[in-house]
Parts: sequence; C-alpha cells; structure tokens
Amino acid sequence: MKPQISRQELEHWLSSTLQIDRFKDYCPNGLQVEGRAEIRHIVTGVTASQALIEAAIARQADAILVHHGWFWKNEDPCIRGPKHRRLSAILAQDINLYAYHLPLDAHPEWGNNAQLARVMDWTPDILPDGTPQRCGPDQLIWLGTPAWECTIGELSTDIAQRLGRKPIIVGELDRPVRRLAWCTGAAQGMMDAAVAAGVDCYISGEISEPTVHLARETGCAYIGAGHHATERYGVQALGAAIEAQFGVPCTFVDIDNPV
Repeated sequence: MKPQISRQELEHWLSSTLQIDRFKDYCPNGLQVEGRAEIRHIVTGVTASQALIEAAIARQADAILVHHGWFWKNEDPCIRGPKHRRLSAILAQDINLYAYHLPLDAHPEWGNNAQLARVMDWTPDILPDGTPQRCGPDQLIWLGTPAWECTIGELSTDIAQRLGRKPIIVGELDRPVRRLAWCTGAAQGMMDAAVAAGVDCYISGEISEPTVHLARETGCAYIGAGHHATERYGVQALGAAIEAQFGVPCTFVDIDNPV
C-alpha cells in the first residue's frame, strides 16, 4: 500500500512547521481549496497557474503545494475568466490546493531565502543563538557573505550561471562585495533595510523604478535576479521534507516564468 496522509494532517503539519500565525500576509496560508480526504501524491510548484494544475492532473496528484496561491488581498473577488477555469479544473478533479507565501520565504531551513543561499553558496551571518541574522519587515531579509571575494560583476555572472537567468544590475561592476543582503521575489521595496544594514549589495527577485534611484544614491548595488528564478527552491525543499516525514512522494514541476 502506498504511503498516504490525510488532508487535515498535512495542513496541520505544514501550518505548524511554517508557523503561519507569525505573519500578516497578503493571502491565506494553508489549505486554500479542499479536495479529497487522503493524499498519496503531491505536485509542487511556484505558482498555482493553469499549467501547473494541468500538470498535476496529468500526474494524478491528490494535492498541489505552491508558494503563490490564490485569493490575494485587493484582487477582484469575482470567479470568472482565468480564475474560473483554474478553480473549475481543480474542483472537478477533487485536488487539494495548499499555499504558503511569507511563511515559506522566512523558514530558516526550507524557506526561499535559506534555499537561495544554499544554491548560491552564500554564507548567512549567524547570531549567538544559532539562527540566521535577518532584518526588514517580518525579518525576511537575510544577511551574509558571498561564496568568495568577488566584485558586483563577478557576483552577477555567478547568479546568472546558477539560476539560469541574466540578472538586472544597478551599480559599479568592479565594486568589491564583502557583505550581502537578499530576499527572494518582489522584495525590492525592502531595500532601505538592506542599506541600513550596511551591505555592499542587495539581491531580490524583482526590480521597480524607485529601486534604481535608491541604489544609485546610496551606493549600495542592487541585483534583480528574477522573481521565479529566486523562488524555485523553497517549495522543492518543503516537498522533500514532506517525503522524509511521511513517505508521500512530491513531484516538483517547473513552469518557467521570465519575470
């Protein structure tokens, strides 16, 4: 008999492990759409898009686990168009949808920021209590050092090679990088906190118009490494943790996104 876990047990384990009550988020964290009671196969991905849903159906998954789910604050609540098609497809197949946004960014082991450091071989600063040093809203920004002594240009080249995405760079390419700050996804608005921490470079997923001016005026370089490119790894690590804990297979499906 294949390993399985109940819908409720998986939600409880995920929500308690990721400590979702710590965060005031832009969407509900946890079980967003209820499906069948028993789960034997989980498909994981970055975003609950139509393409990921179709991939889960093709793989006969009982649940989908993502970083970017549905029901965001301030979005149109009407169920029509693409939203209707997505919801109809998942309900017709009785598939559960679990989504964890800020809690998955923040987790010290399986979170997007922790996993980006692993992929890039960055060394997080560690506090006396053994936890990583962080700053910014919800302590989401991580602080640390690059894999080796490098310049902004060399760091950007390394990011491009490891993440498979050419980054956007604001800053002098020959400037040395001794200390880093990073936060995956759309965290460009947190750059003030990184500047206050005294780092040489701040890395996030997305860039916006004000980010360029802030980098130029403060002298803190900025690298936009891609929203999707920086957030592929947390949900994979979480899926591996589920497999280790419960024996339920988790299949990561990468629906590429150039942003």
